[in-house]
Amino acid sequence: MITQNLYILSLKLIIVPNRLSKEKSPYLLQHQNNPIDWYPWGDEAFNKAASEDKPIFLSIGYATCHWCHVMEKESFEDPEIADLMNQTFVNIKVDREERPDIDATYMTVCQLINGHGGWPLSIIMNANKEPFFAGTYIPKDARFNRIGMKQLIPGIRGMWNNEPKRITKAITQIKKGFKKSQEFETGYFPGTEAIDYAAEQLISSYDNVHGGFGNAPKFPSPHNLMFLLRQYHYTKEQRFLDAVKHTLINMRLSGLWDHVGFGFHRYSTDSKWLLPHFEKMLYDQALLMMAYTEAWQLTKNPLFKQTVEEIAEYVQRDLMHPNGAFFSAEDADSEGIEGKFYVWGADELRELLLKDYDFIDQHFSIHDEGNFKDEATSEKNGQNILHLSKPLSQTEAKTWSKIRNRLFSERKKRTRPALDDKILTDWNALMISAYAKAGVVFQNDEFLNIANVAHTFILKNLLSETIIYHRFKDNEVAVQGFSDDYLHLVWAGLELYNASYNSEYLEKSIEVLDKAIENFWDHENGGFFLSNDLSDQPFGLQKQIYDGAIPSSNSIGLYCLIKLGRITGSQRYELKANKLGELFSTDLLRSGSSITMSMMALQFLYHNSGKIIVILGKNDDKDLKFFLQTEFIPSKIICWMNSDTRLKKILSFNKFEKSENERTQIYVCKNQTCELPVNTIDELKKMLT
Repeated sequence: MITQNLYILSLKLIIVPNRLSKEKSPYLLQHQNNPIDWYPWGDEAFNKAASEDKPIFLSIGYATCHWCHVMEKESFEDPEIADLMNQTFVNIKVDREERPDIDATYMTVCQLINGHGGWPLSIIMNANKEPFFAGTYIPKDARFNRIGMKQLIPGIRGMWNNEPKRITKAITQIKKGFKKSQEFETGYFPGTEAIDYAAEQLISSYDNVHGGFGNAPKFPSPHNLMFLLRQYHYTKEQRFLDAVKHTLINMRLSGLWDHVGFGFHRYSTDSKWLLPHFEKMLYDQALLMMAYTEAWQLTKNPLFKQTVEEIAEYVQRDLMHPNGAFFSAEDADSEGIEGKFYVWGADELRELLLKDYDFIDQHFSIHDEGNFKDEATSEKNGQNILHLSKPLSQTEAKTWSKIRNRLFSERKKRTRPALDDKILTDWNALMISAYAKAGVVFQNDEFLNIANVAHTFILKNLLSETIIYHRFKDNEVAVQGFSDDYLHLVWAGLELYNASYNSEYLEKSIEVLDKAIENFWDHENGGFFLSNDLSDQPFGLQKQIYDGAIPSSNSIGLYCLIKLGRITGSQRYELKANKLGELFSTDLLRSGSSITMSMMALQFLYHNSGKIIVILGKNDDKDLKFFLQTEFIPSKIICWMNSDTRLKKILSFNKFEKSENERTQIYVCKNQTCELPVNTIDELKKMLT
């Protein structure tokens, strides 16, 4: 009898994975051993909800999301909460990075209901995918006027069974709100006033003490910085450049930067850039690499170049697939504690560094009680985040390099944060753009090769004749691509072309842009839909214009349409760019500081009219190439004709005559008209001012 009871007890300890165990998403796999009967998004779950007359609990998050981990530990791993959820709901898990279309729809709903959003995103809806409740992180028990799962679930069950009219009314109101969110106030195509107003909006929120914009939490938002660099270039107003320099320096010195292993964390929870959320995202590394590269072009600050090289070192070491593409992210948590991998105790450092402890104590603000207050408890916990108050001198930097190597070796003994090893087309395109830009500016052939290899990987593995796929993992492609995937890949091709003058990249960008138009363009009202699959969009297809952590599909779309329109002379592209600008006119005019990729498109269009530099001659003039590639000339497009028959077919203006003496001839063209050719860099500089 005793033996039998022990056998029964041992059976209870066996964990049976749920349906998520068959998925590829690292986020979904994190939840495969929850006692909740999770379903992936699909017909099986919706059919079950309809047949059993149950509401659906939809939980959306991502693998490196700290508060997603908190909610899992508190509620989804708790047998009592799991039992309540299994009895009341059909439960669905979605990785927001795999399915940005689903996330965008329900995040809009959450923002409509609550005025804010975030992850984990918690949605309760019917079998028709129509939501009637939306929230973010929900604790297990109610606290601080926030409802807990213990109270929410019985409340929803009671309303579902006894007050169906209340649910119907909520759904109706949400539908109306969602429809209104997609009704854009059209107008004229924005002029330079939109650019100037957006720049003033950003500067008005600039923190002149710590850098960055707005209050805590602070996000890097590198596309905002790139926009202000261009505004300085065109206006010569020093305040724009000063704000960017100050922000980039402070972020690099702060706790947002991983001083030991390199790379930037996601964002800072405080205004001083000290205490980050420790996840590291591929797109942040890519966009920040671009921002620091462009800032170096204007300032030649060696810290900016060093930062680019160290971001690249981190990405190549920790986020690169063996075949050259890039993984998505690293988690904030290890061993269930956020930031544990990255922080240091004072005694730990004393024991490890011995006589060198004084250096790190002096320069990196180490304290016995810890140098930051924990976000959750607001108390110091004896741990330290490495950060600097000012840049190190050359001598100090050499000392720090030796100490850093010892810290890096010691840290390798710790449990690493989990790696989200899925490969996403749009995020990879951003990283390709970053490596291409940095490679050409710093004359770094290794960077250019990395960009080319990753681009080849995406084209080979995620591009078919008709569509682009969004996700690659474990040698499997899945999820038909979104307009983000197409349009960011267009941008990557443009950056690769600018770095190599190889017209094959330009051809591919045109091909992908045409596919984006075919698959996502709204032929009635203009603009790109995020998705073209109505089956998963209960309120209809959605368009996005506001830039988030990465530029939105319509923001990057405007940039690509204008740029390729000017290269090819295609009225089709120009008309679509005009239509897109008219559709989102009010947003661009009033809220340009939140749509800075579009503002960069307008800067390209209006300032110097997007000058195209056409060069006839052999591609071996090193001085000319160095000038064109390293100088900050953001509105330029370079077409080095040579004997490239492809390029002659692409360009709208290709009737150039070679000089008899075979000297290199340089034409500067704008508005489809080219000025008389010049032969020297000095003459070219005058034409570009």
